[in-house]
Amino acid sequence: MPVLTASSEDVRIYEVAILYPYQMDQKEENQMIKDIDALFDESGAKLIEQDKWGQRGLSYKIGGHSEGVFIISYYEMDPAKLKNLDEALRIIPGVLRHLIVKPPKGYIVTKYSENYKAWLNERESEGDRKSREKEEALQKRVAEKAKRQLKRTQEQKKEAVKVAVDSKPMEKKELDKQLEKLISDDELDL
Repeated sequence: MPVLTASSEDVRIYEVAILYPYQMDQKEENQMIKDIDALFDESGAKLIEQDKWGQRGLSYKIGGHSEGVFIISYYEMDPAKLKNLDEALRIIPGVLRHLIVKPPKGYIVTKYSENYKAWLNERESEGDRKSREKEEALQKRVAEKAKRQLKRTQEQKKEAVKVAVDSKPMEKKELDKQLEKLISDDELDL
């Protein structure tokens, strides 16, 4: 981005903000922009940079409008012509507000419209955010259930080991009798 510096001592750089209604007829909008450009051309101003912010909501209604379009321009011009230019901007039809300021030395022009477009592309939509949060909640519940199940399994193993340790070993005769009973064909109900 360019750093604003005047080309000579007779001129200064000014930042000009212009606000006009959002719901404006395209023909009227083009005519208003041509009138504004003509004013600056007549005053001998040189356009350095322009940033069209586009539609924005307003904090309060201005002229019955709750939304407007902002254009931020940087002009190099003679300070003596500033007062006449300011008065002329007041009477252009369609201009709700305007502001002319002198930026500080070393000011770097930042194109906010480009940053805003990039942010719009990168941001997460409301639906995407809700589905992501739902997925995260589901993963958390699954992890908690797995932990509970693991804890239950470990407790069951401990109990089985305890029972095995506490019980008496079978005698050889008893064991043989139990095995014979399981293997014998006589006792199977087929």
